[in-house]
Amino acid sequence: MKIPLLIASCLLVIAKCRAGYTVSQRVEAYGEQVRQRLEPAFAVAQVNYPPSEFTLIGLKGEKSLELWAPDKQGRQRLIKTYPILAASGRPGPKLREGDLQVPEGIYAIESLNPNSRFHLSLRVNYPNAEDRRRAREDARTQLGGDIMIHGSDASIGCLAMGDPASEELFVLAALTGPSKIRVILSPVDFRKKVGVTLPTRQPAWVPELHVKIAAELAKFNTSKPAATAR
Repeated sequence: MKIPLLIASCLLVIAKCRAGYTVSQRVEAYGEQVRQRLEPAFAVAQVNYPPSEFTLIGLKGEKSLELWAPDKQGRQRLIKTYPILAASGRPGPKLREGDLQVPEGIYAIESLNPNSRFHLSLRVNYPNAEDRRRAREDARTQLGGDIMIHGSDASIGCLAMGDPASEELFVLAALTGPSKIRVILSPVDFRKKVGVTLPTRQPAWVPELHVKIAAELAKFNTSKPAATAR
């Protein structure tokens, strides 16, 4: 009887491995480490940890990702700035599958992947409704997708943040709830730069999109120093 029991035990282990981790299991594994790393930055900003909501601002030109959350008075506070270790493409929005572009616009987090090939990842909801509307106007199809904010230091069209940063963002997203997260992806920091030089053959609506992004960025005041990821 011992051999069948051993086989059954091995099969159970294999089945669990194939099933992968759940979001809860990843939070259990990394949650305390992340709390110890992030809670001091939240305390300095006078924001509760975990926050009721938060915003991620991805600046393609500056290769940085800012984490913002509201304090008790509802004022947006800069909690931490992470370096983007890798992101392909140039200024300008993502237009089609395979163009290697990081999108530009106002997005949400669609889901969390606890079994990403790049450690842990947050899935951005590209293409969103505005991307689809613009594509219909331009008669474009095959818009692509699978845009992630993930670990590791390599990326094609996504934001590679390194594993420690991906753990912090993943745990924070799980505790806060993906539905309470906004993502602003911008070609440059329009709070500091008036405009951006675009490659040729960009759609006529791109400057309008950048005006919209700039208006959103203006809501996040960078006058206070941020904690920088190490």
